Parts: sequence; C-alpha cells; structure tokens
Amino acid sequence: MKVLVIGAAGMIGRKLCERLLRDGHVGGGEIGDLVMADAVPSDLVGARSIMVDLAKPDAPAALLASKPDLIFHLAAVVSGEAEQNFDKGYAVNLDGTRNLFEAIRAMGDGYRPRIVYTSSIATFGAPYNGPIADDFFHTPLSSYGTQKAICELLLADYTRRGFFDGIGIRLPNICVRPGKPNAAASGFFSNIIREPLAGREAVLPVTDDVGQTHASPRATTEFLLHGATLDSAKLGARRTVMMPGVRASVADMIAALRRVGGDSVVTRIKHVPDPATMAMVAGWPTMFETTRALALGFQAEPDFDSIIHAHIEDDLDGVFVR
Repeated sequence: MKVLVIGAAGMIGRKLCERLLRDGHVGGGEIGDLVMADAVPSDLVGARSIMVDLAKPDAPAALLASKPDLIFHLAAVVSGEAEQNFDKGYAVNLDGTRNLFEAIRAMGDGYRPRIVYTSSIATFGAPYNGPIADDFFHTPLSSYGTQKAICELLLADYTRRGFFDGIGIRLPNICVRPGKPNAAASGFFSNIIREPLAGREAVLPVTDDVGQTHASPRATTEFLLHGATLDSAKLGARRTVMMPGVRASVADMIAALRRVGGDSVVTRIKHVPDPATMAMVAGWPTMFETTRALALGFQAEPDFDSIIHAHIEDDLDGVFVR
C-alpha cells in the first residue's frame, strides 16, 4: 500500500506518520511507501519527504506521481491565520484542495484512491439550538469555516462521481496540542493545560464558563486511521462525519488540571480577558450529536482527565513540572 500524508509536518500529521511508521500497515494493508508532504521537510526516518506548496497549481502532480492508494489531506491554513490573511486562506484551504481533487480526476485509468480529509466545527455557525448533528445547516462565520464547508461539498461530489473514495473527518477542538502555540483562535484551550504542565504561565483570554468539545491528538490519530479503513458504503451520500469528544468548560478543564497536576500547576494560569477572542468564541458551536460517528466505530476519551493524561504520556514522557 502507498500512503500519502499532506500536511505531514503539522502536529497531527507528524503524530499520524509516526504511528504509520510504527505499525507498518493500515488495516490489513502493509505500507510499502509512505510519503510525507508539507512546505517544510520531514526528519522522520523511514518515510519519503516532499516539500510542496499546496497553493501552487502544479503541486498535486508531484504528490500523485506514485499513485498513492490512501491520501490523508490534513494541510490547512488555520482559523486565525485564514481570517487575517484572506488570500492565503483561500489559496491553500480551497484552491489547493480543489487542485488536488482535479489532479486525481485527471489521472483517470481507473485510479480511485481513498481520501481522508480533515474538516472542522468551524463549518457551523450561530444560531444554535441544542447539540449540533451532522445534518445541521452550514452557516460558517469565518473564512476558514467557509473554506472547509466548500471542501466538504467538493469531497462529496467528487466521490459521488467516482473520482475517488472520500471521507471527511469533522474534528472538534484538538487538545492538548504539544509544541508552541499556533495561530488557531482556539489555541488557548491547549495553552492553559500545556504551558502550566511545562512550568510556564498561560494566558486565559475568555471567562471560565466558555465551553467546547475536545479530543486529544491521540484520539484524532485514531479517527484518521479508522476513517482510512471504514467501509465507506456505510456513509451513504453524507461523506463527512462529526467526530465525538469530551464536552468541557474552561472551569471543567481547570478542575481536571488541578486533579492531575495540583494547585501549584493551576496557579500558572493568568486571566487576561480579550474582547476579540471572546467575540470569536461566541460564534462557535460547543455541543455535538455524534451518534452516527459512534455507530461507525469512532471513539474519543471518556473525560477531560484522560485527555490530560494522554498529553503527559505522549508528549511529556510521563513527567510534568509541579
């Protein structure tokens, strides 16, 4: 099996590639070739690395040269950056994805790979009335959400026409993200857990009652792998599935951090309200109906304590600063 990961240098992309290299297979298919594609090179041993700018029209040709059987499309300009840089967001998130889909279609000759595409809860927008299900109407309130919503429709239509076999993984907030803070508007959810556990202060720009549905990077990797092997006939015409997660407010997250790390860790969180962040958060959905995903076999953590423990085990070698 030939596997291509686009966006392989990102946090989830790297974790996925590490898992693929460790397992050596996806489902029952042995991986004979793993290509990691991103704008920066990879240093992982065992995979081929391709540097590519997805915004360039000729990028897909290099990506598809080996005719990969399985494509994980994770590359994106994240929410905050896509809002600040309109042209870049559309060039990568929409045009880059459409160019990839078109290049696959142009291959012809029976080539029909499985594509696992990461989407986002940003495809939804207020007003909300209870938990959001897969069939909730798309009214995105950001450029990023609009780009993802359009690509969900493209994924479904290109699949319907038989050009590839696509599945969209609509992700909740990914927490706890390791490494340095990125431009994602939701980054503070990870910051208030990751930074205190590392002995650093973290700024909390919203009030404690702000909530969201969360899944760990570990669970997200499992979502992607399950999506790669799922019998896609079970999806029908609705090719994108809302992933499960743990519903937790900021207060719930801090309480879990206190249970896991103690009071000294929690004191490193500094409340500094930011009106711009609060306004953006107000447009996000927070609760989701994921019966469909659960019936299809997707699973997340049972509680937020488990999400914190996963971060400590996977990214801190089991040790944090008390």
